[in-house]
This record gives sequence, C-alpha cells and structure tokens, in this order.
Amino acid sequence: MAESKYGKYIVTELKKNIKIPSFRPGEVLEPAKPGVKRRMNHVIWMDSEVVPGSFYSECVWFFPDRDLTPEELQKVSKGGGPEAHTHPFEEVLTFFGTNFDDPHDLCGEVELWLEDEKFILTKSFLAYIPAGMKHCPLRIHRIDKPMFHFTLGPGQIYQGENK
Repeated sequence: MAESKYGKYIVTELKKNIKIPSFRPGEVLEPAKPGVKRRMNHVIWMDSEVVPGSFYSECVWFFPDRDLTPEELQKVSKGGGPEAHTHPFEEVLTFFGTNFDDPHDLCGEVELWLEDEKFILTKSFLAYIPAGMKHCPLRIHRIDKPMFHFTLGPGQIYQGENK
C-alpha cells in the first residue's frame, strides 16, 4: 500500500516465502496471476511479519475443476488439504459459496473434522476452533461454483502441531 501514516495496515499482496506447517502437505502458496486459474488460489495473507502486531489471517478462492485448463487440471491435488492438527490459539474457519440467489448454498461439499467428529458441509459456514482443539482433516469433495475461504486466529504467526 502507498506510504502514509496508516497505509501500513492495509495489505494488498500475498506474503512472500510463507512457511507452511507440515500438517498442510504439498501446499504451495504463490501469488495469483491474472488469467491463470488454479483450484486453490491464495489471495491475501496477514500475520505479524506482514503487519507488526497483527494476528494471522488468510483468504483463498477455490474453483471448480471444470474452470481449469487440462494442464492446470493435471496439477490439481485431489483429496489434499490440512491434516489433523492443533494451534495454541483459537481459529475461525469460513467457507462461502457464490450462489447469489442462495447465499447459504456452499456450491460444493467440504468435509471438516472437529476432534473425532466428522462434518459434511454443503452450506456456507463459520467454524470456531478453540485453542488446542484437534481439527481437520479438511477435504473439499466437490466444487460446483467458486467458493471463498477465510480463516483467522489471534496467533501472530501461523503455527501448530500435527496430531
């Protein structure tokens, strides 16, 4: 953001060299490129390394496989996603569909585990994860239309332990 007194609090670019914990295997975070669609497209990441004093937050678009070129589709990791883990901070996970006639429609199907309980979600949702609660795996089984994912936690750096 342009230099100003408060511009340092506005983030418009994806953080470079994000260290992804081992419970998110195979995930590569790179900036979105205009005209290039991927199944998982990170948009923004904030933590205390990006904005000193801020907490962790992440925004991601997920696109249906049919929106990808054959070359992009070959790179898609089916069944990927975070494995079971915990954080020393609370976390909120969100997924929103893009059916503007029905904003509750997730436009797909997401599997989320909280401790040892499995949830299959087909409606837009917020999930509160208390500090120390085992959560995930998280699997996206179906994407009919683009879905937006947002997560945040009051930890200053994204960290956790495999479970």
